[in-house]
Amino acid sequence: MRVTENAGAPTGRSVTATARRAQIVGAAIEAIAELGYAQTSFAKIAARAGISSTRLISYHFAGKDDLMRAVVDEVTTAAAAFIRPRITAVAGRAAVLAAYIEANLDFMSTHSAHIRALVDIAVNARTPEGAPLTVQDGPALELLERHFRDGQAEGVFRDFDPRVMAVSLRASIDAAAGVLAREPGADLKAYGTELVGIFERATQGETS
Repeated sequence: MRVTENAGAPTGRSVTATARRAQIVGAAIEAIAELGYAQTSFAKIAARAGISSTRLISYHFAGKDDLMRAVVDEVTTAAAAFIRPRITAVAGRAAVLAAYIEANLDFMSTHSAHIRALVDIAVNARTPEGAPLTVQDGPALELLERHFRDGQAEGVFRDFDPRVMAVSLRASIDAAAGVLAREPGADLKAYGTELVGIFERATQGETS
């Protein structure tokens, strides 16, 4: 899941317009989470948002792709707001890694609709050329790779390929979304605890 800074509303957008866009995006998240990307139409989003006409959605968004990108931005911004304080509250490479894993899994548990919508868009939304509509993991992988590399330079982490470890960690975290989709009552806190132990051993080696 990409973590981004929220830059706020574009210059010139009124408070009312910003609130309406947020209302539409929230309704879209709920619709996609329940119905799936393919079955989510402007009409169904409008009904959930309490909007009388789909033309109001079209006024704020150029099309479904534009709205889906706004949904992705909202989910990743919400994730950043949730995860970042957990990371900055601890010190040390190992502690930051553990906080990162646990915060990601806690976000999934408390924002399950956001995660279902994000996953469905990532899997099904395509550009007219057939490419994925959104690419999310690039910045997250770069940050993780840098964290591992810096930890190795400080002697905290053992020798390994930082890129491979970053990809493995992100894949392990993202797989929890599939677990949650199949098992709505899954204990993701326990899942996160297990991942922390796995990656502590993977990055620091076995301790005697």
